Amino acid sequence: MDTFIQQMINGLSLGSIYALIALGYTMVYGIIKLINFAHGDIYMVGAFVGYTMINSFGMGFFPALVTAMALSALLGVLIERIAYKPLRNATRIAVLITAIGVSYLLQNGMLYFYGAGVRAFPQVLENKLYSVGGIKVSQIQLMIFGTTFILMILLQFIVQKTKMGKAMRAVSTDASAAQLMGINVDNTISFTFFLGSSLAGAAGVLVGLYYNTIDPMMGVAPGLKAFVAAVLGGIGIIPGAMIGGLTIGIIETMVSAYGNSMIRDAVVYGILILILIIRPAGILGKHVKEKV
Repeated sequence: MDTFIQQMINGLSLGSIYALIALGYTMVYGIIKLINFAHGDIYMVGAFVGYTMINSFGMGFFPALVTAMALSALLGVLIERIAYKPLRNATRIAVLITAIGVSYLLQNGMLYFYGAGVRAFPQVLENKLYSVGGIKVSQIQLMIFGTTFILMILLQFIVQKTKMGKAMRAVSTDASAAQLMGINVDNTISFTFFLGSSLAGAAGVLVGLYYNTIDPMMGVAPGLKAFVAAVLGGIGIIPGAMIGGLTIGIIETMVSAYGNSMIRDAVVYGILILILIIRPAGILGKHVKEKV
């Protein structure tokens, strides 16, 4: 029983990171129906920004985290303005190909500046272990839980209580009607990218701290798994992304612990296939008939 609970805690740590990345996918999709496949690489850039701030500028954990969030947010807005905004009325396949192109651009840009090797992430926090009844929780895991919880609460507050959050919900429901009501749709979309990218940057720093290593290709697999989490919870639904991320993290950890770690990725992608077959709208999604 203790082993099971221990694996649940490990799964929630990993799932919290997936949830932060999945939120970016689901917010952007909810606003402009775009699957931003460059999002996983923004998470990677956030990890390298945190690494640079700590290693080269001697910052502590929280200043490095805030800096990574800020620069990742600005990168997300820049990508939206340069790559996606001109294609606002283009076909979905054109935007999708552009997103893949941006992803490769970010990967190769980081390969150019940092090289292809794996880098050790500086350990700015002492990884103490706390034991309660045989269950061990590390200080880094507690930091991941706390940071993720605070960021999710802030996100919910922004979306539900602020003027920009109301604009996001209005644009998500009907962009044309929102524009007629005086809402600046372009600024709202940019703000959505700003929020989602900042969360991805935070996830990058947390992953570096948790696994101690980062590399320019680190955004590929977590980015896809976070996309699976967003689909599982209901793409376009913020609580769904949270639930999906935590669920995928727990499943992946349990498969590694009680099954075979070599098939954990296959299980995650198998879940994506099953969800698309059985319940395409996801756990919290509602089936909506689309007029053609």
